[in-house]
Amino acid sequence: MLAPTPTTPTPERRAVQFQLSNGMDVVVIPDHRAPVVTHMVWYRVGAADGPSHRSGLAHFLEHLMFKSTEKIADGAFPKIVMRLGGQLNAFTSQDVTAYFERVAKQHLGTMMEMEADRMTGLRLTDAEVATERQVIIEERASRYDSSPAGRLQEQMAATLHLAHPYRLPVIGWAHDIAALTRDDALAFYNRYYAPNNAILVVAGDVTADEVQRLAEATYGSIPANLDVATRARPQEPPHEAARRITLKDPLAGHASLQRLYFVPSYVTAEPGVAEALELLMSIVGDGATGRLVRKLVLEDKVASSVGGGYWGSGFDSGLITLQAVAPHGDLDSVEHGIDRVLEDVRRNGVTDMELARAKKAARVRYIFESDEQDKLANRYGRALSVGLSIERVERWPDAIAAVTAADIQAAAETYLDARRSVTGWLLPERASATPIPMHAPVNAGTP
Repeated sequence: MLAPTPTTPTPERRAVQFQLSNGMDVVVIPDHRAPVVTHMVWYRVGAADGPSHRSGLAHFLEHLMFKSTEKIADGAFPKIVMRLGGQLNAFTSQDVTAYFERVAKQHLGTMMEMEADRMTGLRLTDAEVATERQVIIEERASRYDSSPAGRLQEQMAATLHLAHPYRLPVIGWAHDIAALTRDDALAFYNRYYAPNNAILVVAGDVTADEVQRLAEATYGSIPANLDVATRARPQEPPHEAARRITLKDPLAGHASLQRLYFVPSYVTAEPGVAEALELLMSIVGDGATGRLVRKLVLEDKVASSVGGGYWGSGFDSGLITLQAVAPHGDLDSVEHGIDRVLEDVRRNGVTDMELARAKKAARVRYIFESDEQDKLANRYGRALSVGLSIERVERWPDAIAAVTAADIQAAAETYLDARRSVTGWLLPERASATPIPMHAPVNAGTP
């Protein structure tokens, strides 16, 4: 049986949600403009849920999910989807693992059958595991080990998070990847891959009733796993000191700077705070109108590019990110310039014009994303998989509209605190060996 029966979408509520009797959540976003559907399965498990000495395990299993089951041969899954004229992919983040296909409407039932099959029927031979482990080792070598910017990002995340597993890279450390085994993958699979730990999202030319029938016939026959693991992660202690690191590499090109601030996410923030952080970073770091570009690129001419943003989709916390490139190698001037811009927002807030422009830009992005089927499916799946509700997703424009200039200044005063940050300098190997000055940023100290 299904509980509850799906409701009809309204102008105020675009998506419909219901749950199968085995605990699998289902979200349907009708979009009848073309006979196409996007089918996604989101598991409430990610890189931060694996053992700390087995970093990269969630991503490892994502790769292995395309191996054999009793019904599908090794490597046949993508071939079947492409033969039907569809597209597919998968991804792992710190908090979720998701699999998706986009196909003609008449093939939706086949996609459900295939995903339901590999939800519990994965086999894994030692040869399959060994082959995919080598693929990931090579992926890491190309994307991170040979990328100075990628290595700096990893080092910064490891430095910012004192206790939380967000300090571990999603792909895993090289020595941990090399040690991953078939038993590791299957134990993780059996612990987390179950209908009652998953969300099915279908966007496209369907009704809730159609999805209901197909889902019950495929996923509904899988029993719930009553032993599915719940998240019990170490949490961060108070951040009491600013941190900084330096990486030198001959492949670095121009000198560059990155900074991360530890901040709350949409899940963990008090009402209105995440939205205020979103608009704050739009005003400070978004494109040619952002304060950082105007100050460091156009006025002071110490940076060739600079920007920043707010990442708020984490289950346990979020991040403010900043990055800049110094073509003349003067990172000290770049860092001082960034600090001055941030301190000005902390002390004096933002203007009504800046706030209105940021709100308009946010609303435009939301509308454009609403016009793309795959982005719609991602929007709902990502939110629900970390515990947010459909109401929260669909009322986001209203929440953004309610943010005041005072809200933004309060968020800046609280969270643009150097003690919550790590600053990273990336220098070409040929750069001067002069020690990096350990000056205190102007926003250090008690907010």
